Amino acid sequence: MGQPTAPGADTLTVRDNRTGKSYTIPIVDNSVSATAFKSIVASRRSDEREENETDRGLRVADKGFLNTAVITSQITYIDGEAGILRYRGYPIEQLAIHSSFLETAYLLIYGSLPTKTQYSIFEGEVMHHSIAHVDAEELFRSFRYDAHPMAILTSSFAALGSYYSEANPSLQGQNLYTKDDPDSLANMDKQIFRLIGKATTLAAMAYRVRQGRPFVIPKKNLSYTGSFLYQLDHLGETDYIPNSVLAKALDVLFLLHADHELNASCTTVLQTASSLVDPYSAVSAGCASLYGPLHGGANEAVIRMLISIGSPENVPRFVEQVKRREKVLSGFGHRVYKTSDPRSFIVRKTADEVFKITGKDELLETAMRLHDVAMMDEYFIKRRLAPNVDFWYCGLIYRAMGFPLDFFPVLFAVPRVVGWLAHWRQMMLQAGGVKIWRPRQIYVGEGKRDYVPIEKRDGKEGKDTPHRVQRTGISKRTGMAQFKGKL
Repeated sequence: MGQPTAPGADTLTVRDNRTGKSYTIPIVDNSVSATAFKSIVASRRSDEREENETDRGLRVADKGFLNTAVITSQITYIDGEAGILRYRGYPIEQLAIHSSFLETAYLLIYGSLPTKTQYSIFEGEVMHHSIAHVDAEELFRSFRYDAHPMAILTSSFAALGSYYSEANPSLQGQNLYTKDDPDSLANMDKQIFRLIGKATTLAAMAYRVRQGRPFVIPKKNLSYTGSFLYQLDHLGETDYIPNSVLAKALDVLFLLHADHELNASCTTVLQTASSLVDPYSAVSAGCASLYGPLHGGANEAVIRMLISIGSPENVPRFVEQVKRREKVLSGFGHRVYKTSDPRSFIVRKTADEVFKITGKDELLETAMRLHDVAMMDEYFIKRRLAPNVDFWYCGLIYRAMGFPLDFFPVLFAVPRVVGWLAHWRQMMLQAGGVKIWRPRQIYVGEGKRDYVPIEKRDGKEGKDTPHRVQRTGISKRTGMAQFKGKL
């Protein structure tokens, strides 16, 4: 360390101005190891906090993981500057035209497009494992009629793991999925079949329980999305077959949403899986993350925004309110894509096919007007706020197909199970085994202080003290009543 290096060497030279020392850090695949910075140490200054741990090595701060790579992956490549999305090297545009959701699922999980025989086996296993245990019906009926379907789906995935003891590393040994032998791989495949197969079944049960309808057993000889629509809508009709245009549209949307690299929910799945928990619990954690309005709730947020705008003539006023930060603009901009979202063009074409049979959504003209106004405004151009896949028709398609707004995140979660499982499988089989994810923090709280008896403490009021809950109804009346043991 500290020696001059020749130009062109795959290394990074860092000079610590606190000590005058230089350090040479290898660059591999255009990345440097964060742990290499632990060797950059210095003596703590007299006025420096001991909690900084200066003598234990430099820490790398990256709030929100803006430039931190936590895993090496062969699954999905995104170039946000160029608007590129590829699954295992295949452009998303080609897959959307030529492939299907289940074929693409095979590609994401196993790394290559399947042969006819391979696909037949995979599709057969997924569809065979789509039927849920009859006891699961009791779980769904325990939810209130107005429970959010994502809360139901999240809970049901977690509960699903309790049916399969052979899938639980806590019961079968922590190397259950990391041994990379035939039995381990077969066991892993079985859980993959179950989770993909039952994702639509659990989603349909979450949909129907809120409507007081009986649950429907998946129908044989339908496509993955065709079976999903059948489970959602069948009410006893003879030889019921869902509309093929709607089934195809849903298949394309599922394919587009199958994976998107290390987004918030995928990272949550891997963070959870790094403890070697069962895959059902990891997928449940992913659902909880996707549930949030900054992630899977974006489609719903776009529709609510368009509803609030109303007619196209209200768009200019709304845009000005956005620029004054009085309103929130949903569906524009992306954490990764800085130009156009490559999926948005495919979604737009899919929307045209759906609208031909459903009729155009009344919000379409408002959406088009918002797009045109924003794309001509310097405010949005400078900030590179282009419409993303959530704005371009996803929500409008779901609305045209008759799905309620709060079901939109479910329609996002179901296909994303595939991406989560692809990354989970890759992690379990990675060279060197699985290390539990344990990020560092930068502690900026109080230094060491001594305990103070309660009668000697100075009470503080503010945001860091609990707020009293305002009582209403029975709680309010009970608080005014007299009874033994009342505090």
